Amino acid sequence: MKLYIARHGQTPWNAMNKVCGLTDLELTDKGIEQAYELAKLVSEKKIDIIITSPLKRAIQTGEIVSKVCKIPTVIDERIIEQNYGIYEGVDRKDENYLAAKKHFAYKYPNGESMMQVAYRVYGFIDDVKQKYAGKNVLVICHGGVCRVLNTYFNDVTNDEFFHYSIENAQLAEYDLTQF
Repeated sequence: MKLYIARHGQTPWNAMNKVCGLTDLELTDKGIEQAYELAKLVSEKKIDIIITSPLKRAIQTGEIVSKVCKIPTVIDERIIEQNYGIYEGVDRKDENYLAAKKHFAYKYPNGESMMQVAYRVYGFIDDVKQKYAGKNVLVICHGGVCRVLNTYFNDVTNDEFFHYSIENAQLAEYDLTQF
């Protein structure tokens, strides 16, 4: 059983290097192109189901891949991006945001902590293992969620976690049979 993880295609805020959590943005033209490129990669895999975040950018990416590859899609609320609270929309290089991002148990004011994200994302993976046993699953979600998903499969230091990123429409592959 394989779990494929992809980040959604580019949004306007990605292009502007802004923190984007729950702000529900659609893909840019480049993001749509990236979704089609992702579909080409996915067409080379044997994927049974696509699960997307409920945010437009993930759904739109998933719909493109689904249409091209003829794979059914479902939405799961647990893989929505982190709520960055007061840091929503700030520049990703903002010193206060970067300092807060290093504290995994820190709940962003009016938002959630990375630990809260990990709780819901780990539960999601455990459910996927049971519900889709023996199937290959593609999850289309967000950068912060991809960072947490990676820790389910790989031990990383705090510094490695902080610096881990996955590009828009990039595909990662994990083997669920080992976990």
